[in-house]
Amino acid sequence: MSEDSDEHRPVQVVVWARLLLIIPFVAMLWVSSYDSAAPLWAGVPFFYWYQLLWVIVGAVIIGFVYLVER
Repeated sequence: MSEDSDEHRPVQVVVWARLLLIIPFVAMLWVSSYDSAAPLWAGVPFFYWYQLLWVIVGAVIIGFVYLVER
C-alpha cells in the first residue's frame, strides 16, 4: 500500500510545478496593473521594463518546471 502512494507523489509535484506557468500568463493579461509610464528605470517607461522583466521571470519559471519534470 505505501508503494502506491509513493508512485503518485511525483505526479502531484509536477502538477504544482505546471501551475507556476500560470503566473506570467496572468501577469501579462492584467494590463491595468502595468498601464503607466512611471516609474522610469534608466529612462525606460514602466510599461516596457515590466514586460521585459516578466520575460526573464517567465524563463526562470519555465526552467524550474523543466527541472522538476525531468
